[in-house]
Amino acid sequence: MSATDVFTEFEWRGLVYESTEGVRDVLAREKIALYIGFDPTAASLHVGSLLPMMALARMQRFGHSSIAIVGGGTGMIGDPSGKTAERQLLTVDQIDVNLAGIRAQLAKVLDFDAVPNPARIVNNADWLRKLNLLEFLRDTGKHFTVNYMLAKESVRRRLEQEDGISYTEFSYLMLQSYDFLMLYDQYQCRLQMGGSDQWGNITAGCDLIRKLRAGKAHGLVMPLVTTAAGVKFGKTEAGAVWLDPGLTSPFRFYQFWLNTDDRDVSKYLRFFTFLDQGTITALDDELDRAPEKREAARALAREVTRTIHGDAAVGRAEHASSLLFGDRFTELTVDEVLEVFDDVPSTDVDGARFAGDGLAIAELLVTTALASSKGEATRLIKGGGVYVNNRRVADERARVTLAESIGGRVFVVRKGGRQNHVVRVR
Repeated sequence: MSATDVFTEFEWRGLVYESTEGVRDVLAREKIALYIGFDPTAASLHVGSLLPMMALARMQRFGHSSIAIVGGGTGMIGDPSGKTAERQLLTVDQIDVNLAGIRAQLAKVLDFDAVPNPARIVNNADWLRKLNLLEFLRDTGKHFTVNYMLAKESVRRRLEQEDGISYTEFSYLMLQSYDFLMLYDQYQCRLQMGGSDQWGNITAGCDLIRKLRAGKAHGLVMPLVTTAAGVKFGKTEAGAVWLDPGLTSPFRFYQFWLNTDDRDVSKYLRFFTFLDQGTITALDDELDRAPEKREAARALAREVTRTIHGDAAVGRAEHASSLLFGDRFTELTVDEVLEVFDDVPSTDVDGARFAGDGLAIAELLVTTALASSKGEATRLIKGGGVYVNNRRVADERARVTLAESIGGRVFVVRKGGRQNHVVRVR
């Protein structure tokens, strides 16, 4: 079953954290323009940006006009929302380079040729870099009392920090409000969306439009995404998970979603895919019946990877996964192995050590520091905790030869369930 209006769609997906009065009626009655801002702090967006990207896409699919603002102007200031310290300020050239990468990624989910509601990308530098300070303070700043700004949560939290908040970041709220005003004037934009930490900035923009244009504008914020373990979504031991395939390979991107905790899968299917309510409910039921099959997590990984990297990338990722975690591990190519394990420790070993009868497995474990001594290595092997190329080593006297390597160039040695180490043959 699919929602008949976009607000109901957002509700069943769990995407409505807070909204201004009357948003549901406006969205049901009219097709309006709306926007979400994206921070150009890097040349690529990461998975934390997917929720707002998908929100814009959902709005467009329901006939509304979606605008993505890239903060070429506000990016020079930095948003204090959700931050405990001031961001490093970027130069104009850095921001312009970052914007080019972000535009390409937004095009993965937004249709810029749709009729009659094409998506738009707008750079707020178009007006903010031209602002005259005295005119801005006179015409806009006078509508913001210091008391009003201090009451905003993003400002109040920073004031509680030891370093406080600079005047630069303190002014961010006014600049974001001014963005909303400009979009209201230029595109009749009447709704701003974002994460729940943006609520104060969004309502400030609504207030400014009411004061200067006597207009009615709205806000809708979505929940901030965390994992069931209480960790910020998108953060891994290897760092951020990027949308740029040059920073996070499609295989690792796929694996990130495939490894989603069962407690989070249902929520993420609603947040990050276009699957309808009936399909997701069926996946929920399958997860309850047979969690070990991980069908819901597989659907999540497949759908999100397809959206960002395309069908071919899904096929390659699923092929590599089937080899990686099965008996056909050695059918992986050298390049696939190095891509899959590019963030795990590695050791170069002279190929001559594998000649003849090969290198003793215990010695290999010590060489790679997976064991501190041959005695510890022997205990690990006897305990069944050592694997070479995904095959358990049962004999502590076993030796490893080049014939067992992948492409004559690499081995993957694993200790226990998760501790992998790549051996590169010199």
